[in-house]
This record gives sequence, C-alpha cells and structure tokens, in this order.
Amino acid sequence: MTSIFQILMLILDIVWFILIAHIIMSWLITFQVLNLRQPLVAQLWYGLNKLLEPIYRPIRRLLPDLGGLDLAPLVVLIGIYALRIILINNAAAFY
Repeated sequence: MTSIFQILMLILDIVWFILIAHIIMSWLITFQVLNLRQPLVAQLWYGLNKLLEPIYRPIRRLLPDLGGLDLAPLVVLIGIYALRIILINNAAAFY
C-alpha cells in the first residue's frame, strides 16, 4: 500500500509541475517574452492547453466571468494542494 501512496503523490507532483509550467508560459506569452510564431513554443503551448483544458473546463463553468482574469489554474493548484494534505494526513491508512 505504501507504493500506492507514493504513486499518488508522484502523480500530484507531476500535475503540479505541468500547471506551474503552463501558468509561467502564459505569463511569458502575455508579456511577449515568448512568441507563438516560434514552432517549439507553439507546440509546447498547444500541447499544454490540450492536456489541461479538460481539467480547467468544468471549473471555468462554475466560476463567474471575471473578464480577462482566469482563476481556473489557481483553483486547480489549491485542489491539488488540498489532495496532498488529505493524502499525507491519511498516510497511515496506506501502511
């Protein structure tokens, strides 16, 4: 059972890293540090969007429209952090 706990924590860590990369990349694109006309940047951006859009879409439906401000990534990050806390606090059940 310890391995299940470790695998779940690894998955949460990977999703956390992908979300942070997506957030930072969106900022860099917004401030024109990165250009979507570059093939590598465009491939990374569209790949991350395809990967994360199924996670963001249900959250965006629940959140009110705030104009250009997208809080879906923040909600997902808080959700992942909450899952980590729940798993850590219940780690004894895995042993």
